[in-house]
This record gives sequence, structure tokens and C-alpha cells, in this order.
Amino acid sequence: MNFEKRLSSKNFLVFNLVLIGIIFGFSLAFVSFSCVAPNSKAIVRAQEPPKLEVPESAFEAAYGLQLTFNSISSTVLPSIVELQTFSTAQRRGPNLQGIPWEFFFGPRDRSPREQEAPQQEFRNQGLGSGIIVRNDRDTYYVLTNDHVVADTNEIKVITLGGNEYTAELVGRDQRRDLAMVSFKTNDRHPVALLGDSDAVRVGDWAIAMGNPLGQQFSFSVTMGIVSAVGRTGGPGNNINDFIQTDAPINQGNSGGALVNIRGEVIGINTWIASNTGGGSVGLGFAIPINNAKRSIEEFISSGTVTSGWLGVSLMEPTRELAEALGVQGRQGALATQVFLGSPANKGGISPGDFITHVNGKEARGVNQLTLMVGDLRPGDNATFTLVRAGRNLEVRVLIEERTDALAADNKNLWPGAILAPLTESVRRQRGLDADAKGLYVLQVTGGSPADIVGLREQDLITSVNGVPVNDLQAFFTALRERATSELKFGFTRDGTQLESLTFKR
Repeated sequence: MNFEKRLSSKNFLVFNLVLIGIIFGFSLAFVSFSCVAPNSKAIVRAQEPPKLEVPESAFEAAYGLQLTFNSISSTVLPSIVELQTFSTAQRRGPNLQGIPWEFFFGPRDRSPREQEAPQQEFRNQGLGSGIIVRNDRDTYYVLTNDHVVADTNEIKVITLGGNEYTAELVGRDQRRDLAMVSFKTNDRHPVALLGDSDAVRVGDWAIAMGNPLGQQFSFSVTMGIVSAVGRTGGPGNNINDFIQTDAPINQGNSGGALVNIRGEVIGINTWIASNTGGGSVGLGFAIPINNAKRSIEEFISSGTVTSGWLGVSLMEPTRELAEALGVQGRQGALATQVFLGSPANKGGISPGDFITHVNGKEARGVNQLTLMVGDLRPGDNATFTLVRAGRNLEVRVLIEERTDALAADNKNLWPGAILAPLTESVRRQRGLDADAKGLYVLQVTGGSPADIVGLREQDLITSVNGVPVNDLQAFFTALRERATSELKFGFTRDGTQLESLTFKR
């Protein structure tokens, strides 16, 4: 009992000491706070962020530009849609017959029927964007890329407000990578305002709208400038002269709008270039909207798009080839071959002609010339300006309708071979002797007259219908003047002088 009393007294003493320590600590804290309190306002003022000093006029200009982008986005974005596409494919799945047996006992012989894996149906989903470009009462027409809707069984349109509609394919234009779908509704949706892509200049503002990488990022708006115009080389033999922009474009943006500072659609976002094959690196490309305006009308009126047919095989000449033909520094495209019986053949265009203008408008290369001819309507009379043997000429051609059958009929492709002059670089690259003579055969088109008579790649052509040809000008002149109904080549192959068979038109 005395022990417990002593222990309690001891605890009471410890408690009192702790209490005195706490009171002393609070006293010191109060004294410290009282010492710094008079200067506390100065410390707070020192931590305030510096005031932004921007001239009022500059701020108003920047704010005005921001308001412009706000207005463009709120006005144009409702006319952009998300396109979800669905397709089915039949593929053989894994053959699971006999797996338990083979797991424990090894492979066994099977009948041919057992060896065949069963066919299974797979459903694939794609994503793209589109632009509402027209409406007729309850029908809305959406412009997009052909590669977005190609080979699909089902198309769904989703608007900015989240409404979903089943869409139907109206028409496709594979050469321009354009397509149109339509959907029906009594709901009201705005139609995009189409601009003039011919007026686009490098350095213009460029605003891209679409649905990159799926629904998580749907209806996105990105901004940049026009980096270049007239770009060529799109995927899938696309013949457009693209607008290049650094406005970020990614998968799913295809078919979306490229918009100018006035809120007008100037292009259809189509593809990106990337060394890694990944997302945007600032190299996006859009089809100029002027390339699509005629397609829009024809899609709606007939569901098909007609293209003009000239009937020439074109190439952009190399520096050596341009020098040999005297067209170095000129814009245009070289007609290396002409289809027999085509509008070009009837109108007087010959192999070797360098085409520079169509109806007075300059052709800046193969893609643009192809596009210009395609935009001509069947029955149009077009004037082609060309360079032939150093002289400028104009010829009138009656344009016909292009069909895939006409363009693939190689037996009418005259002469059916592409040649190169024997420059030092050609001799070195092809391992030819310094004293080799003739014109080097770079390519022979299968089924063409040149192929039929026995000409082959790497042959050296020395004559046409008995007329010696030592340069390209002489070759094309002989074709034009000495090969109007028959074609026969003299050539060298592996050091042996030979003559071809004779082709008769």
C-alpha cells in the first residue's frame, strides 16, 4: 500500500513537470510570433507574383484572336461528325480438334477434312470523321475520305450533341480518296461553309477538326498554319495536290475539316507523314476543298463521279531527261506514251510532248495535270499547250470519259517503253561500256506493242523503223513521223545487234 502511494506521488510530480514544459513552450512561441508579427505584411508582399505588363493594344489583339478561334470552333464543330464503320471478314480460326489427345500422346494423322480449320466471322470497327456539306429536307450529306468507308458493311454517324444515326453510302471517288454518306433525321444540324482552296497561301492559319484516336478524344480542335500547298505523293495513288499543315492530325481525323480563319472549310484532312509510322509530327495533309466540289455535286445527283480521259502516260522527267528534251526549268509533265485511239492520239498529242498548260492554266507536275484532266467533263474541248522538239504548240482535244478498262488496255499503249539517254551516270549505274550506243530501255509495259515485238528492259535501242536514233529527240521524231502504222526496233542486247518483230496498228 505504501509502495502504491509512493508511485502515485512520483507520477504526480512527472505530470506537473510535463505541464510546466508545455506552458513554457507556448510562451516562447507567443513571444516569437509577437516579434515577427509587425513585419509579416512585408513578407507576404514579397511573395506576390509580378504583375503582367502587356500593352493594352497587344492584349486586345491577342484576346480578339482568341475570340475568333472560339467563334470558329463553336460555329464549325457542330457540322463535323464522327464516323464509325463496321465490316465483317471470314478467316480460318484455329483447329482445336484432337488437342487433348495430342497434348498427352503427340500428333496423330488426320483426314483432309479434319485438317481444315473452320471459317469464322470477325467484325472489324473503323473510325473517321466527316463534314456535313448539304442537306435536303430530312437528308444530310456527309463528305469524308474514301479510305474511311471502303469495304464497310455498316456506317454510323455521331454528331457533336451525341445523336447517333445509321448512314448509307452515297458514292465513292477512289482516285481522289473522296466519298459521301447520308443519314436521315428531323433533327436540325448545321451545314459547313465551303471556302476557296485556290486562295490558300503558305502561312495562313489552319484549324483542324475531327475525331482523333477514338471517342475519348472526339470532336477535337487543333491549330497551326499552312506549311505548303500543291504537295503530291499521297498514299494509294491519290492524285490530289495537297495542302500541308502543322496543325496536329492523327488517326481518326481522316475526313475531318481543315478550316481557315474565316471559318470556311478549305480542305479534307486525309493523311500524315511520319518516319515512325506513329502519330502527328507536324506533317499533315488535306485534300483542297475545290478538288471535292464537283464530286459533291455528282455524288448527290448520280452517286458516281465521272473523270475526263486524255489517254497519255505521264512522268516528271529527271534532270538528264529534261536536258535531253530541252525542257529544263519548265513546269509540266512529259507524255512518254500515248494510247492509240485515245483523245490525245486523235487530237495530235504524241509521245515526247511536254505538256505545260491546260486551258491556259499552268500544270505544275504529273499529279496536278492528272487532276486537271480528270476535272474536265466528257465532251469538253480543251486546249493543251506543249513543248515539242523545242517549239511551243497548242492542240485542241475532245475529252472523253475515263474508265478503268480504257486505262488498263496496255495493247494500245504506244510505244510501251520508257527510255533514258546514255549519260555518264546511266553508264555507271548500269555497268555499260563507254562506247555503248543507243537509248537505254528503263521499262517495258507488259502487253504493250514494245512488249509484243520483243523489247526488254536493259536493251539499247538504236533505230526505229530503220531510222537511226542516237538521242531522245530523234527517237520521238521517228515515232511521230515514221511509225504511224507500223513499229519495229533495232536494238543491242548483250552486245549483239538485233531487230524486233513488227507491230502493225
